[in-house]
Amino acid sequence: MSETEHCVLAAEHRLNDPALKALFPEIGEDIKVMAYRQGRRLTLTIALAFVDRFIPNERAYFDRKLAIRDELHPFLTAQLHDIDHLDLDINTLDEPGRGLGGMYLTVLGTSAEGGDGGQVGRGNRVNGVISLNRPAGNEAAAGKNPVSHVGKIYSLLSHQIAHHLYTLVDPVEEVYVWLCSQIGAPVEEPWVAAVQVRLAGSVEVADVEGVIKDIVQAELSDLPTFTDQLICGALPVY
Repeated sequence: MSETEHCVLAAEHRLNDPALKALFPEIGEDIKVMAYRQGRRLTLTIALAFVDRFIPNERAYFDRKLAIRDELHPFLTAQLHDIDHLDLDINTLDEPGRGLGGMYLTVLGTSAEGGDGGQVGRGNRVNGVISLNRPAGNEAAAGKNPVSHVGKIYSLLSHQIAHHLYTLVDPVEEVYVWLCSQIGAPVEEPWVAAVQVRLAGSVEVADVEGVIKDIVQAELSDLPTFTDQLICGALPVY
């Protein structure tokens, strides 16, 4: 994933970290992060549902929101390399002086209380982000059979294969993996297994084609281990 994508996930994971919630119990579980990168400047807009029982008044709400921002900003900035500047906005509809109408307060910490109920298939990709400029499958992976549903299995397996190709084949700077099954064929024998790579320097595809094929074949051959991990919940499905 790109640095922007890593930053989005890091923001959500940090805000849902039990250690941080021990310091800020008003942080609800419903957290949405939108990123926009322009050049070397990144802006994160965060919708963060506050749990109302921890907020005694309007001033406390805005003080706590500022404290959360002041904790999150250096945490994220320390992880950046190619991005020079990070802007961080939280609950941008807030307006001091409007009382309840100017604060994002909930009872349980989720936007579902306001009728914002998401459905499977509308939310994140299986890697946790929705990247509009990248290819993506259309399967809703959550709730599907982890042994035989190729939409679920291939959605996650393609990301794992891509990660292994990126980390194990040095010249690979960017990689995409497509897997497609035909009804009736074994899951470990995809109808299509295609890999697209962007390579460093003067390296040609022919130079790495053999090792790429070996890695893909090894991943497919080890599919029972992969599905066991899905069954046990070792692989998160966002």
